[in-house]
Amino acid sequence: MEIMSGGMLFLLIMAGFFILMSVKVLNEYERGVVFRLGRIIGAKGPGLILLFPMLDRMVRVDMRTVTMDVPPQDVISRDNVTIKVNAVVYFRVVEPNRAVIEVENFLMATSKLAQTTLRSVLGQVELDELLASRDSINQRLQTILDGQTEPWGVKVSNVEVKQIDLPVEMQRAMARQAEAERERRAKIIAAEGELQASQKLAEAAEVMAKSPISLQLRYLQTMREMSNERTTTTILPFPIDILKPFLGKS
Repeated sequence: MEIMSGGMLFLLIMAGFFILMSVKVLNEYERGVVFRLGRIIGAKGPGLILLFPMLDRMVRVDMRTVTMDVPPQDVISRDNVTIKVNAVVYFRVVEPNRAVIEVENFLMATSKLAQTTLRSVLGQVELDELLASRDSINQRLQTILDGQTEPWGVKVSNVEVKQIDLPVEMQRAMARQAEAERERRAKIIAAEGELQASQKLAEAAEVMAKSPISLQLRYLQTMREMSNERTTTTILPFPIDILKPFLGKS
């Protein structure tokens, strides 16, 4: 009787151990790629799944978006400027089966591919284009990476060039160029102001030539403005036009 109870206890322990080995729980963002005797039988999850111990092997795959920093890369642009550029890649697994069987480590493979693609694409553009058209370059990088990672079941959703480090001498040259550009714009604005002022003065002269009384009114207004100033000495120019009526009578 004792031998039978010991055997039943052993069977119960083995059954419990078998159940513990068979039951797996996957989170909502996880999938389990199951291999049975080395052959893939598909992805399962999320939730509770059952495996056959000694026969099945499961590989967990995270389906969330991964934010990966691309290490700084030394790049020579098309106009022979050496720069250091880093970027950020956003991607996620959309087909867990292919992410496991088509590539050994999709995280490392995507990182290495992003580094080589970053050097290749930025080496085909000039520095001014890289600084001015970063959105189009990001789109080009995303399209290339997404096409190359598609066989792995990985979707690259976005690529952002994060920082561009320029040589010190290039920074100085760009600062001088920006200063010269600001001076050019200031001179153009000043010249346009002088042109508009001369045009307005010419129009005012035409108006005063047609109506001489307007000149006298302007003169009286100037005298009134000068009288309001706190000065000890005031010099008033006396236009000869004011005396013309008297000179004509004499």
